[in-house]
Amino acid sequence: MVDTGTKYEEVIQSNRLLKPLLALPVFYKVLIANSLIIFVGATGGTWLASQLGRSPSAPTILIIFVTVGWLVSVALNFVVLQIAFRPLMDLGKVMSRVQAGERSLRAPQTGTDPEADQLACTLNMMLEAINDANRQRATQIINAQEEERKRIARELHDETSQVLTSLLISLAVVEESVTSKEAHDRIAETRMLAHQTLRAIRSISIDLRPSALDDLGLLPALRWYLKEYQQKMNIEVDFQATGIKERLSAEMETVLYRIVQEALTNVAKHAQARHVQIVLKGTPEAITATISDDGRGFNVDKLQKAPGQERGGWGLVGMYERAQLLEGTLDIETSPGKGTTISARIPLHTNQPETEPYTEQEQKLHKVTTKHN
Repeated sequence: MVDTGTKYEEVIQSNRLLKPLLALPVFYKVLIANSLIIFVGATGGTWLASQLGRSPSAPTILIIFVTVGWLVSVALNFVVLQIAFRPLMDLGKVMSRVQAGERSLRAPQTGTDPEADQLACTLNMMLEAINDANRQRATQIINAQEEERKRIARELHDETSQVLTSLLISLAVVEESVTSKEAHDRIAETRMLAHQTLRAIRSISIDLRPSALDDLGLLPALRWYLKEYQQKMNIEVDFQATGIKERLSAEMETVLYRIVQEALTNVAKHAQARHVQIVLKGTPEAITATISDDGRGFNVDKLQKAPGQERGGWGLVGMYERAQLLEGTLDIETSPGKGTTISARIPLHTNQPETEPYTEQEQKLHKVTTKHN
């Protein structure tokens, strides 16, 4: 809802005489107003003509009367049309702002103009339908991306990694069978390259879709990822989780994991930070994820006005979209030289799939990963 024309609406609501008149359709408003103007003008002109008689200054007075009457008629028509079309004008302003990108706006319904209210109601229904369609399309796209990530990750883990492991075993056998020092050194170098490739493929597989996220849940997957992240990036990460005693829905776990992952990727690429703090807090209403770093920060307004490719490099659009998929919010607090804090809040709905408590094995894994971190 918008507050355009609030004073106008208050005046109309408080005036008992104007309210029923303005409830008429626009056609009848204009017809009645112009009929009154024509009636007053014709009656006044007839009376004036009968009074002037044969006065020598009658033509001049008549011209003045016609001019004044015309000006008054135009002024009254302007006022009447402004009042009659005010709801439609407000509706047009809302449509212009929605077209400019303010998708959350909705047209006001004054209750004084049935036609304008019907148009406003139709527009609001269309906007809700468009938002629902966009949300469903984005959900389908992201779900398809996750399924493709999962498929590629499994192929890398099950096929490519096994092939490289077999290659490493074969190279070890060949290395033991050769006697030449030069051949032995070459095989050792090849084994080292194959081992590095195997580790890189496993790292890519985990980044694409960690199996722990599907098998064990959000907290074990995050703890394992943070352990690997600290080793690779040499950035200290403090992770705390409170109020989460059950497995969340698969969609919510994926959204929270990807938001944390993208935020940490930004820290490694852009922030030049030394310390990151991640807090996951669960309440009966929502799950909140807060990622704070002591890096150099950035100008949010400037980045949002940057070209799409530059914004996409920061992954902010993806984080916003993922949060909005589950009707959540994502806030960024930062400024140059003062670090960055990203807060994502995902509400818990009663219509979400039932959650399951963590198993004894998962609880043990929590304790083990907590000690490592």
